[in-house]
Parts: sequence; structure tokens; C-alpha cells
Amino acid sequence: MAEETRPAQEYWDGRYRENGRLWSGMPSAALVREVHGLTPGSALELGCGEGADAVWLALTGWRVTAVDVSAVALERARGHAGERGVGERVDWQRHDLAESFPEGTYDLVCSLFLHSTVELPRERILRRAAAAVAPGGTLLVVGHAGWPRGVEHDHQDRPEVHFPTPAEVFASLDLPEGAWEVRTDEEYERVRVLPDGREVHHLDNTLTIRRLPHAP
Repeated sequence: MAEETRPAQEYWDGRYRENGRLWSGMPSAALVREVHGLTPGSALELGCGEGADAVWLALTGWRVTAVDVSAVALERARGHAGERGVGERVDWQRHDLAESFPEGTYDLVCSLFLHSTVELPRERILRRAAAAVAPGGTLLVVGHAGWPRGVEHDHQDRPEVHFPTPAEVFASLDLPEGAWEVRTDEEYERVRVLPDGREVHHLDNTLTIRRLPHAP
């Protein structure tokens, strides 16, 4: 999706400043569905935005490290966490994931719609995400499977843009054979209602994999 030439932080800070709230403020349905049944532990969220998913994880008992390139988004997220009483359970970190990555390993690593109109080495970032999963832990990758329908946008006439399938994402991780098991591999449609009442249809996909406890 690379199109913007501005630095990533400058671009995303600008996007957030232009909007009082850029996202819905609700946790991703895919996150809620895939995390259900997991024992809360340590979690890492890549591209946390305004913090809805990280706050939800903290509210359900996880200790969260939440990362974004935008200082503006992180400030909003920090305020949101404080309002919900979980400010102490989330470590907000600013990273341009093309250049730096949080330290440590985690029981859950989430990449939720890590797409950008600024150049982003998504495959390399997701390989680092997999490496950050502790033995017995889970990697969750949720992404778009195509352009949304029902609303005009600047990028829909770009046939060169490829949205990887869950199988392609899994293959790109280049994981050791026999070290991981696939829990979810699916594509589905999601409907979002805009403030003006229009419906936007998204085709999304989810890959959830677990690192086996004794895997290298």
C-alpha cells in the first residue's frame, strides 16, 4: 500500500490530529473471539492506535505492551486506559516498527490490521512478531483481504496492491517445521456502519497460530 513519502510518524500524527477520534473505540471482534479461552498473561499489540484493543486486553486480565508509531495516538490511548482504570496494566511504547521492535517475549502477540499507506515492511515485522511469542504462546494476525465496498476511497483502483491470505501470511513467517500449530485460518465479511448510516463491507482474514511448548 506504499504511497505516502512522508516519515511514518509525521503521516500518522497528522491523521490523528485531523480527527477527534480516528477509530471506533471498540475492541476488534476478531481479537475478542480469538483470545476467548486463553489464560491471561503478557501481551504485545503492534500498531495499537488509540488503544481500544490494548485496553480491552488489560480489562480482561492481560499485562500489555502496546506499540504505535504515532505519539498523538499513544497519548489518546494512555488517557483512555486511565479513564478505564487500567493505566498501570499497559506499557505504551512508541516504535516505528520498520526500525525498532519491543524487547522480550510474550504469551500473546497481536497484529491487528497492520496496513499503512506509508511504506511498511509487514512481512519482516510479522516474522519479528512470531519470534517474540513465548513457548506455548499465541500469535494473532488479522488483516484486510481486499478493499472495502460501500465507500469511495483513494486506493481502490490500485490493482497492484496484494492483500495476503492467511496461508500466505503463514508461509511468509518462515517458521520451523513442526514448531507451531494453526488454530484459526479463515476469511470473512464484516459490516461497519458509518456515522451517516452508510454500510461499509470489509473482507478480512484471521490467522491464529500457537507456538508449541517445547518448540525451538
